[in-house]
Amino acid sequence: MKAADPAAVRKSRIFLLLIVLAFVAPMIVAGLLSWSGWQPGTKGNGEPILPQRNFVDEQLRVQLANGQPYAWRDSEPRLTLVALAGPDCATQCLAALTSMAAARVTLNRNQSRLRLLYLGTPPANDARDGMRNYWQLGEDVDGKLAAFRPSAPDSVSALLVESNGTALSLYRAGFDPSGLRKDLQKVIK
Repeated sequence: MKAADPAAVRKSRIFLLLIVLAFVAPMIVAGLLSWSGWQPGTKGNGEPILPQRNFVDEQLRVQLANGQPYAWRDSEPRLTLVALAGPDCATQCLAALTSMAAARVTLNRNQSRLRLLYLGTPPANDARDGMRNYWQLGEDVDGKLAAFRPSAPDSVSALLVESNGTALSLYRAGFDPSGLRKDLQKVIK
């Protein structure tokens, strides 16, 4: 039997190590990036609610316009988009509310998995603008959401609430409606 050429063995081992390195290196880089806190595409457009709040545990009472209490936990798992209007909700506020309702419509067959809840005094022309067709109107009985309500006139902020009553994210007044739509499409599938 002929002995293997040491240079050829060394060359094939290096070649094998390069092949293994080509497959392992991306996993090592991804692990290091994840360990350092960087993760691509996971950042939402809303601000996370920290510390986390659960409206069911807090017994946050919302009374609907028809006098009924709002059930944070529903018969089926559905998220709630809560709109909180600042004083004198008018043109800009109504445009933001319309954009939020349109974001729900873009969910297509999944739009039934998102409830729209408006808390506060409805805009002056809410009946004419068909707001009641899309939104449940209500009132924060104990004022527990006052910290999330904008103080600027003709503005609106929004809260995205999980089906178990946990507040997920806040969209401050002046938020980008397309960013909200993208977030909704990520969480409602």
